Amino acid sequence: MDLVSGEIICVDKPLGWTSFDVVKRVRGAVLRRLKVKKFKVGHAGTLDPLATGVMIVTTGRATRRIEELQAGVKEYVATIALGATTPSFDLETEIDATYPTGHITRELVLETLERFRGAIEQVPPAFSACKVDGKRAYDLARKGREVNLAPKMLVIDEIELLEFSPRSITIRVVCSKGTYIRALARDIGEALGSGGHLTALRRTRVGDVTIADCMTVQGAADVIAAAPLEFPEDCPPEILESANKQLH
Repeated sequence: MDLVSGEIICVDKPLGWTSFDVVKRVRGAVLRRLKVKKFKVGHAGTLDPLATGVMIVTTGRATRRIEELQAGVKEYVATIALGATTPSFDLETEIDATYPTGHITRELVLETLERFRGAIEQVPPAFSACKVDGKRAYDLARKGREVNLAPKMLVIDEIELLEFSPRSITIRVVCSKGTYIRALARDIGEALGSGGHLTALRRTRVGDVTIADCMTVQGAADVIAAAPLEFPEDCPPEILESANKQLH
């Protein structure tokens, strides 16, 4: 495993973990394997703690490919509760309003979803990492501050209804970088006249990487711990020093 020149490690992020938690765990495994105190590890695309699925972690010089990797289309499977809204558009916050759902039919949902196919404008959630006057929007939102974010253009390539009930739908979405599925849940709920919020989210693809290509976090750490190492001659001095100690 060429951790130094650059390795791309695909992980299935567990529920409740932040993206930073995953990077920290992988970095720890890399540091132990290389026997160094500092090494560059990054990730291509953040996932919320309440989401699971494909997360691409990069090491060494592969961190230079982060922009390229996270620019790929994303695929998600999302479950949206209808008839209620939350300030964060997901389960992070409590329900703040409820609405009737008796008028919702499968046909209405299918017709509404079609309105979100193609290029659309989307206002990011206040509970997001977008910056407002140099501060993260979620920090302001959690303090009860009003957050006004400008709409962004994005593209929904595919949107498919997988499961339906008048109070909950599950959809598959293929979309461009920068799409907030929580905000899509909000907008679909509004369009249905019932409100809505995200109750489950799984990222199933990033570019060409699918869930089938991913390891568990522990699996990734085990592979790193057991992998034979390659040390290019032009690697940093501290890495070469560690390599020499391990090879002699």
